[in-house]
Amino acid sequence: MPDTDAPKGELTLRTLAMPADVNTNGDIFGGWVLSQMDMAAGITARDRALGRVTTVAVDAMQFIRPVKIGDVLCVYTEVVRVGRTSMGIGIEAWVRRGGGAAREKVTEAIFTFVAIDGDGRPRLVPKE
Repeated sequence: MPDTDAPKGELTLRTLAMPADVNTNGDIFGGWVLSQMDMAAGITARDRALGRVTTVAVDAMQFIRPVKIGDVLCVYTEVVRVGRTSMGIGIEAWVRRGGGAAREKVTEAIFTFVAIDGDGRPRLVPKE
């Protein structure tokens, strides 16, 4: 059943689930989905921090539905928290199945990133 809610955040990444990313059950690996979410969240965190960032935590990850071969995975992100050197990025992953317009939420999480300098040390997140 398609979700009636709209995704939260901005569409940051969209990609196609391919056969190479499938597990023995015929579903896309959760780790593949997680990596797509990390890439999208990293884009948002880098933009907000105006520079290098690194993932330090994944909070409240919840898989809701499987992703299938041929699904279009759409990852939406939003900055939900900004601290001195870190930020929380809210992420929702949705799929469009079979070329239709209906979409289903498949997972959500909050990723924590730290802004880092050229030597990999934490640095301040700039004021907005």
